[in-house]
Amino acid sequence: MENMNWSDLTFGYIKTDYNVRCYYRDGKWGELEVSSSEILNLHMAATCLHYGQEAFEGLKAFRGKDGKVRVFRMDENAKRMQASSRGLLMAELPVEKFEEAVRKAVRLNERFIPPYESGSSLYIRPLLIGTGAQVGVKPADEYLFLVFVTPVGPYFKEGFKPTPVCIMREYDRAAPHGTGNIKAGGNYGASLVAGNKAKEAGYSAVLYLDPREKKYLDECGPANFFGIKDNCYITPQSTSILPSITNMSLMQLAEDMGLTVERRSVPVEELATFEEAAECGTAAVIAPLSRIDDLDENKSYVYSTDGKPGPVCEKLYKKLRGIQYGDEPDTHGWVQVVL
Repeated sequence: MENMNWSDLTFGYIKTDYNVRCYYRDGKWGELEVSSSEILNLHMAATCLHYGQEAFEGLKAFRGKDGKVRVFRMDENAKRMQASSRGLLMAELPVEKFEEAVRKAVRLNERFIPPYESGSSLYIRPLLIGTGAQVGVKPADEYLFLVFVTPVGPYFKEGFKPTPVCIMREYDRAAPHGTGNIKAGGNYGASLVAGNKAKEAGYSAVLYLDPREKKYLDECGPANFFGIKDNCYITPQSTSILPSITNMSLMQLAEDMGLTVERRSVPVEELATFEEAAECGTAAVIAPLSRIDDLDENKSYVYSTDGKPGPVCEKLYKKLRGIQYGDEPDTHGWVQVVL
């Protein structure tokens, strides 16, 4: 990869050498297989194509200053995929097999892991799909689990700089007791129209309100939301929010730093009281918000006027990134050295 400009990578797909696959047939998971093909051979009646039996994960591998390669909290990704499988009636992949596939995919594609201080990382995408053919609405009897990787830059092209988001009440990301807490492709498909409208208007994302009453904050299209006020880290609680591993980690770090952590219903009006606001997730880590425009109410909540993130967001970002790259002590046992 001698010609790769690692510092200029976007958050997109670049072909790598290998992916790792595992098939569920006859009631059991098979052995891991290595493939150099980017193509899947799918039955036209596969349940993933017709009935949404599809779940995925996102995690990253980081090359540290010491040359070691670390993967962040992949056990939590494995457990979340199991929860998604239960929610979509898919075969559950054992945590150990998930982790083995991730390690194998990273090691086989070592030459694509960006160097330390490039600002880039190796994105890891585990995918689970129903491959068994069904015409009636019922779960498949066969599944495919695969892991592919690709080197990526920042999710938002601005990097760790505040961006504006907007509230649009005419769109829901997920139903109150639907699949919002599952990392399923359907949720992201449901966010495309609103997300595209927001980007055309100059916003980085949509901040969704609760789908039942439109009174409380839910989450941003690709990420969880949190706000800071009075030395308190506040993040919404809802049945339609994806449980973010990044948010879970930030809550722990916030407690470590002496902040109070509150996970609860957050009314829209409370936006006026926050000193800082941000979205967080694997792809962006923390994406600070410069302002939130409530387009329906013609209100604007401003958190940054100088183009700089707030002090708490900056401290949390540096701490989490430091742990991921091996620059900070991993006191909670979150990283696994895989190379």
